[in-house]
Amino acid sequence: MILTSTAPPTAEAVDVRRTHPAGVRLSGVSRSFPTPRGQHHVLTDVNLSIGPGEIVALIGASGCGKSTLLREICGLDRPDAGEIVIDDQPVRTVEARCAVAFQEPRLLPWRTVRDNVHLGLPRGTGRVDGDDRVDELLELVGLTAAAERRPREVSGGMAQRVSLARALARNPAVLLLDEPLGALDALTRLKMQDLLLEIHAAEPTTVVLVTHDVEEALYLADRVALIGGAHRHRGSEVQTLITVPGDRPRDRGDTTLAALRLELLQGLGVPTHH
Repeated sequence: MILTSTAPPTAEAVDVRRTHPAGVRLSGVSRSFPTPRGQHHVLTDVNLSIGPGEIVALIGASGCGKSTLLREICGLDRPDAGEIVIDDQPVRTVEARCAVAFQEPRLLPWRTVRDNVHLGLPRGTGRVDGDDRVDELLELVGLTAAAERRPREVSGGMAQRVSLARALARNPAVLLLDEPLGALDALTRLKMQDLLLEIHAAEPTTVVLVTHDVEEALYLADRVALIGGAHRHRGSEVQTLITVPGDRPRDRGDTTLAALRLELLQGLGVPTHH
């Protein structure tokens, strides 16, 4: 499923090719939710700066607030405290500069692949420009031949490619990916990781990726943020921030990545054996 802003378009928003990768800064972000047992603190004093065009992966135990953090960045939810800034502009409402892709593609079953991608275009986009943009994206994700199929006629990996193309249709300044490959089989997942890097090279944007897969985080991201906290009742924070060496795409067998994998697994509390 892809969520994009429903706000009326501006002249700048309608031109899907003008958006540039944006920097994101989170300062003292906290969020809690009321429960019958009192306030449940999910995030506490999260501080993180993400550079324009950077890929940052968020990892952490289930329930630590990774998905909540994505919702705060794109304005689908508001923090109780702190500030989120995209390109020096505070996030106040649903962000037209962001697109979000979740684990389930959530394609409309009665629409073709092409029409599902069309849904991501900003309001006010001309038909000719919109068709050209959709054609570009279908070619980018390797789905030109499947453009007229319905979602039930494509595989899980193909459906996920449709959802990515739909998110990119806005040419977002910030692309938020919440476990986008989590439901795929192992081989398709590896292929989709490579496709994500190809897409990022062809359509540079700032990417914040939530994943439970440490190896995936190290393969895709420039930096990996471990979200968690020793006292969960106080909420999670950025516990560790690791810069991943080397240019993308990386060698999956790199021993440096293996060492970082051990460090992150230990940070997650997973027993490791040397």
